[in-house]
Amino acid sequence: MLFTYKAIDQANVQREGTVEAPSVDAAITAVQKRGYTLISIDEKTEGSGFLNVEIELFNRVSNKEIVILSRQIATLFQAQVSPLRIFRLLSAEIGNRKLQLALNQIVEDLQAGSPISRALAAHPDIFSSFYVNLVKAGEETGSLEKSFDYLADYLDRSYEVQSKAKSALIYPAFVVGIFIIVMVLMMTMVIPNIASILTDSGQELPIYTKIVIGISDFLSAYIGLIAIALAGAGVGLWQYSKTEVGRYTIDRFILSVPVLGDLQQKLMLTRICDNLSTMLSSGISIVQALEVTADVVDNAVYREIIQAALVEVKGGRSFAETLAEYPEIPGVLAQMAQVGEETGSLANILTTLANFYRREVNNAVDTLIGLIEPIMIVMLGLGVGVLLASVLMPIYNLTSSI
Repeated sequence: MLFTYKAIDQANVQREGTVEAPSVDAAITAVQKRGYTLISIDEKTEGSGFLNVEIELFNRVSNKEIVILSRQIATLFQAQVSPLRIFRLLSAEIGNRKLQLALNQIVEDLQAGSPISRALAAHPDIFSSFYVNLVKAGEETGSLEKSFDYLADYLDRSYEVQSKAKSALIYPAFVVGIFIIVMVLMMTMVIPNIASILTDSGQELPIYTKIVIGISDFLSAYIGLIAIALAGAGVGLWQYSKTEVGRYTIDRFILSVPVLGDLQQKLMLTRICDNLSTMLSSGISIVQALEVTADVVDNAVYREIIQAALVEVKGGRSFAETLAEYPEIPGVLAQMAQVGEETGSLANILTTLANFYRREVNNAVDTLIGLIEPIMIVMLGLGVGVLLASVLMPIYNLTSSI
């Protein structure tokens, strides 16, 4: 949602602007993070006509856009362009409306004297805490161009890994989905007509034909209720996944699934190692790096591990010793992390591990594709074969007896 606000900055100058936020409370927090004293805030209403309806699905900022933006910012910093001019130039060139509004607001914040990290933090739906903390580290060390280069490289790697993993599942999901739709249509529209012919013939039907006809009768009679039940179950599962217990249970189940769980584990290890190595290389402390990584990791099981490691590290315990206690963390990772801590090269060790697990993800995806395709072909062949045999065999027997 888009909100308009009136506020007073630290120089007692009244300012007006807009802020993108999921709720009015989040909008108020975003304005206050800019160092403003809020006077008023209202949701901005837009035309409600058919052509003016703003669909959130088409009003989002993709990872690819953030990668390109970060690379452009780093290049302009290297060209000694001032931060204010950088964001002003980019806001004029961006095609995504939501990102353009955010960049315009960042320009306003920079003009008011806000640091870049605070201006970015006012848009958490676009710039993650990982992004903001890395920029903040660059501000503190005077190497913003390196920070944005780190961010662009990291986001590029993350986008590549996630895209490959998702693309491996799109094709089989599409094929299986079409197969299910075709089978349901056959069962509810074609089989009932053929079944009436077979039952009227008076011949004894094979057991598999009776089973197919029984399934067809059930689907034809209760297809509406089945659709409602499936939709209700889907909504219920989605709501359950939004709870802390539900998210943990689902993530734990995914990790226990053969092949798919192995892929998920390697994805999480890649992200954890990449996050930590990037932040440590930027001069961020291990405690702060763990805090941010716990927010970035989107698997509840590994988030709990990182949070537990954070508590232990704050208490003075070794990071590697904490990791070694969890079966979800491979022993080689804990051992190499221990070597990195002892030699003072933890960032380099984690970079090596991130590259290793990235290659493992690619291999796991290739393995998954290699397994899915033959299994899918066999399953589809069996389904079609059983359906055809259950219909064609009685018809053949009927025509033979005439």
